[in-house]
Formats: sequence, C-alpha cells, structure tokens
Amino acid sequence: DVVIALILLIAFSLPLAIVALAIRVDSKGPVFFLQRRGGFRRRPFLLIKFRTLSVIEDGSHVAQVLPDDARVTRTGRWLRRLWIDELPQLINVLKGEMSIIGPRPHAVAHDAQFRAVDTRYGRRFAAKPGLTGLAQVSGARGCVVDDDALRLRTDFDLQYIQNWSLWLDIWILVRTAVLWWQPARDPV
Repeated sequence: DVVIALILLIAFSLPLAIVALAIRVDSKGPVFFLQRRGGFRRRPFLLIKFRTLSVIEDGSHVAQVLPDDARVTRTGRWLRRLWIDELPQLINVLKGEMSIIGPRPHAVAHDAQFRAVDTRYGRRFAAKPGLTGLAQVSGARGCVVDDDALRLRTDFDLQYIQNWSLWLDIWILVRTAVLWWQPARDPV
C-alpha cells in the first residue's frame, strides 16, 4: 500500500497541483475536503478528498450527493466523473488509515443509519477501508440511493473480506484502472 501510494503521489504531483489550482479558481473555499469516516475496527479518521461541492458537511447529518446535485461545482463535476477527487486519499493510505483496496468508507454520520438497514454492515469494519474495492468495480459505486443498493454494496464488501487474496487485490486494481478509462456517466 505505502509503495503504491508513494509512486502514485509522485507520478501525479503535477496534475494534482493543477487540479488544486482549478478548484481554487472555480469556487470559494478550501481545496481539500475533510470528513470523518468509519475506519478499521470502527475507528474514525479524517478522509481527505479534493473539494467538489460548494458546501462542506461533516457532522451528525451529512446529505449524500445525488445525480445533478446543485451543490457540485463545475470543476467538481469533472473531478467526480474521473474519480480524481479521490486521489488525495493516497495520503490516508500513507498514514495507515486506509488501504489501496478495501471496502469504501462512508461518513460516520451514515454508519449507524446503514447498520439499521443491514445488520451485516458492521462486518465491513473487519478490513481497512480502501480507495477502491470490489463493490466499486462491480457496479455498486456512488451514492446509496436505497436499501437494496446498500445491501448490494455490503454483499460485495463482505465477499471481498471473506475471499481476500493478493490475486483478488490485483484484479480489483486492474479493473479500477480499466474503469478509470471509462468514466462513470453519473458523477456522484
């Protein structure tokens, strides 16, 4: 994880600086967005992302970003579509709070709500959260629009935890790279 994160941060340092400048020019507010997320063994940590919204929410109520959400900035729409907003999480990987591959962390404000929908949800915390995961490369990416979407994502996350192997991680990493070249139509 650390080696991959360092290589990617060094390789993308100039594009990341350009993205930071674009965010600064496009809208008021900080370049980075920090939000408490549930980590390994439910230990919260501050997730780092490029700011893509006109608001910064981190508290007891966090509204999920929906398709065509008016809070998404012009630059943010592109960053989300190309998954570039996620790249600062490589710093979380270097800090040991995240892994490259694992269940995607949700806002702490959502964890209790999601556990009420799917009692298996808490088992996701048996692995470090990841930048990408089996759910994301299997089509369960973006906002959790309903209970079925949450159950599907939880299914993939638990499959990953139960079947972890180096080969599965490599497959997810390759699949993520392929999907990166085919950006999502829905930028959430």
